[in-house]
Amino acid sequence: MPRSSSPAAELSAASVEHLLGYLLALAEVPTARAFRRHVGEPFGLRPVEFTLLMLLQGNARASATQIRHALRMPAPHVTTLVDRLADRGLVQRGPDPHDGRAVRITLTAEGAALVTRLQPVAAHMEDEVQAALAPAERATLRRLLKKLANAPAP
Repeated sequence: MPRSSSPAAELSAASVEHLLGYLLALAEVPTARAFRRHVGEPFGLRPVEFTLLMLLQGNARASATQIRHALRMPAPHVTTLVDRLADRGLVQRGPDPHDGRAVRITLTAEGAALVTRLQPVAAHMEDEVQAALAPAERATLRRLLKKLANAPAP
């Protein structure tokens, strides 16, 4: 039986539209699409790789523990993430000048150059994804998402 495109054939979302997870999942669709188009495919980066590069640009060096906390990921995943970026020559591990036992992760010159190229692309991508929002709404959305992200776990 052919699928009807009339609004009457659509499912009602009334039973789920109050669920934050549902709304976040819907918002993730155009966000992920824009990321793939602007960053993922042209630069060969996954969202978490892009995020780590941007974090390192804003922080001269970081420990694996700091990265783990910032990205809220388990230590073995941080190791894999850093390994992937190091294999591409975008980050490097080096000794911590204040703690001989610790290792610091930094951008390489190639990684820093890539981040410089990514910054305007990311700004354009963000504008595209948030085009339906007024500047005040964008600020409110970011503020509320940060609040949720930083709330203590129940």
